[in-house]
Amino acid sequence: MEVRHDWTVEEVHALFDKPFMDLIFEAQQVHRHHHEPNKVQVSTLLSIKTGACPEDCKYCPQSAHYRTDVDRERLLEVERVLDAAEKAKTSGATRFCMGAAWKNPKTRDMPYLLEMVRGVKSMGLETCMTLGMITGDQATELASAGLDYYNHNLDTSPEFYGNIITTRTYQDRLDTLSHVRDAGMKICSGGIIGMGESSRDRAGLLVELANLPTHPESVPINMLVKVKGTPLETAEDVDPFDFVRIIAVARIIMPNSAVRLSAGREDMNEQMQTLCFMAGANSVFYGCKLLTTPNPGEDKDMQLFVKLGINRTEQAAKPDEIQAEELLGQVAERVAARPTKDDLFYDASL
Repeated sequence: MEVRHDWTVEEVHALFDKPFMDLIFEAQQVHRHHHEPNKVQVSTLLSIKTGACPEDCKYCPQSAHYRTDVDRERLLEVERVLDAAEKAKTSGATRFCMGAAWKNPKTRDMPYLLEMVRGVKSMGLETCMTLGMITGDQATELASAGLDYYNHNLDTSPEFYGNIITTRTYQDRLDTLSHVRDAGMKICSGGIIGMGESSRDRAGLLVELANLPTHPESVPINMLVKVKGTPLETAEDVDPFDFVRIIAVARIIMPNSAVRLSAGREDMNEQMQTLCFMAGANSVFYGCKLLTTPNPGEDKDMQLFVKLGINRTEQAAKPDEIQAEELLGQVAERVAARPTKDDLFYDASL
């Protein structure tokens, strides 16, 4: 199957218009051709500096422009970050992502960030950071310290972008991605669905990502988490089938990329997430929080993985039957340690 970098909005929009079953079938075929079926990569995300961000992204509770319940916190101490990374590894994460609410990191911050990268890398975890815009020199420093991935989302189409953000241009975002790629790091870049954009804007976002010189190694697809105090707190809910469609189209036009279910999973029931996996999603963020927004707990994800026969990538060498027994045993131990009525069955729609 050909990997293309010359998609048009019209072509991608035509994929969105396909009958649902046909689209999912095509996406699953592409997925199985380029990836191992029933394998999901697991990442954990930690906010290393929270709140007081000078950017005006209308979806973000960390923006200093809006009054939300997010507390301002300074850059975390290196030791606290490394302790969180160790816990994430124990819980089954293979990649540890660190996010800071900045427009861009300052020179004084770089030594601490580099130490975090080296420390996490020494644990055998893949490393990822999202720090806002970075220069070419900063990208080189991070790469030299061992940073594997840099996350910088495009968020939406170029045409709709100005409705969401005014403090940073679309070209600024593309320039940062270029610095990351030039430094030899992998790119994690995707967008957010549910900010009032049209289906054509959704197609436009995917076209921008797919037509980069090299496809992002990781494409996070976020469903808007509506936070009180932000301008998008009353945005319309995303239709679940529309969300599954964008996962499927991302898989078809970026066949080698990991397509990640990111923010918004707390509002997805098991059936919706299952359709996303069928449509080609093969990466998730793991843990009870994504920066400042909720996320399904590890036990709930583990139970769903067992139901679906999904094996986390770091356990792929073991037979499925042993996998299931071990995972069920881990779930039983955790549930016994802290039983609540919600531990056994997960319905995120409640």
